[in-house]
Amino acid sequence: MVSNPESRVSPRAVWALAGIALLSVGLYLAFSGVYYRLGFPLDDAWIHQTYARNLALRGEWSFLPGQPSGGSTAPLWSALLAIGFWLRLAPYIWTYSLGTVALWGLAVLGESTVRRQVSSYRPSFPWVGAALALEWHLVWAAASGMETLLFALLATATLVLIISGSQKYSSLGLLIGLSIWVRPDGVTLLGPAVMMILLMQPSWSKRLRALVNLGVSFGSLLVLYLLFNLIISGTPLPNTFYAKQAEYVDYLKLPFLVRFGSEAFPVLNGMGVILLPGLVLTLISALRRRAWGVLAVEVWFVGFLALYAWRLPVTYQYGRYVIPAMPVFFLLALAGLVEFTMVRGPHWRWIISVTWRLVAGGVIVVFWLLGALHYAQDVAFIESEMVATAKWVSTNVPPNALVAAHDIGALGYFGGHDLVDLAGLVSPEVIPFLRDEDWIAAYLNGRGVTYLVTFPDWYQHLTSGLSPVFTTGAPYAPAFGEQNMGVYRWPGP
Repeated sequence: MVSNPESRVSPRAVWALAGIALLSVGLYLAFSGVYYRLGFPLDDAWIHQTYARNLALRGEWSFLPGQPSGGSTAPLWSALLAIGFWLRLAPYIWTYSLGTVALWGLAVLGESTVRRQVSSYRPSFPWVGAALALEWHLVWAAASGMETLLFALLATATLVLIISGSQKYSSLGLLIGLSIWVRPDGVTLLGPAVMMILLMQPSWSKRLRALVNLGVSFGSLLVLYLLFNLIISGTPLPNTFYAKQAEYVDYLKLPFLVRFGSEAFPVLNGMGVILLPGLVLTLISALRRRAWGVLAVEVWFVGFLALYAWRLPVTYQYGRYVIPAMPVFFLLALAGLVEFTMVRGPHWRWIISVTWRLVAGGVIVVFWLLGALHYAQDVAFIESEMVATAKWVSTNVPPNALVAAHDIGALGYFGGHDLVDLAGLVSPEVIPFLRDEDWIAAYLNGRGVTYLVTFPDWYQHLTSGLSPVFTTGAPYAPAFGEQNMGVYRWPGP
């Protein structure tokens, strides 16, 4: 589709979206500061901060100083965070800023895409971009300290090129290659790219040339990524890729359709359910117009959810693994909504259009505020449990002690001790027996572990008969139905 001046997002609209993105993230941080204090809603965010700090200050890719490891799923994200330590803006200001910029980028990208796809959409205010900048999953991710929204931005940019039928296949390949440096599942973006080439190119010679351009540009970054992991950890993918699948293998016992429904639910939890008819309208329109790029992207979206349902069917933290697929869902659904509401027709159509827009707007704002509360509660949990425990360990556990823990992020950043990672991220040798507590106990004895840090109900056999030398006693975990984290002296063999 050829762009025209009216389809471009004006500088005023771009800056308006910057203000909305800043307001969104600022509101979530304000809720967090008032509810308890600033922080991150995931312990994993501290894993990235630890890798970034060691890279910036020590020049090494490690979680524990002097021990190179592949515990960071997102090398590019950790490297970007390292800049914050050089600028002395880490860990908070720089990280929140990167998330806000990613949210802003998604909002501008979404607004410009709908303007190109729907010729009748020419408002002075960027409504579509504003909806994305206020969507609560995306704002939560922007302030999470995780790579989630950077991956979402790269994935959405790739998919927008496919939707538009772009023939810049080398650029497409580079974007996909760059995305795997943020999350390995970026490789799935090859699917819609190849599908678009096969359906849109008129001859096999042109298809072959396009596939070669795509493959060479993507492959160059893929080879570097695989070599990086092989050098660091001896495996072609990060340790987290193997550890997460081993930890949640029991979830695979559920029927596939149940798992798929669980993956789809977070997408609909908020404005997604209101926009679902818009996605159907976009699909119908794409079928009529033979818009192969749009169809390829919709196939990718369903396939992405199915992939996680098949291999890693977990939906904690509001479906954080499928959040990167949400922007393109919202984008296509908003395009369908906008196109429907912009067409003149009978009075009943006007009533439906106005009602749909008002309900969608109300749902966005309500969930935006509810999301801020959830974010504040999540930060309070992590700060009062993981971070508080890590700071206690740093000052009360002997420096030469070997500490075993399942959640190592805050312990790595604040604790200052050698660690055994029971989740397998930086101790990959435990992956084969992640949930076997008898085997874990023997392993801890063999390693000479002196302290165990965990929630007592996570390892009931390991903590049975042990009295904690420290427990946080914070009110937030019990209020959420969880137990307080404890530090136990490991008795040894």
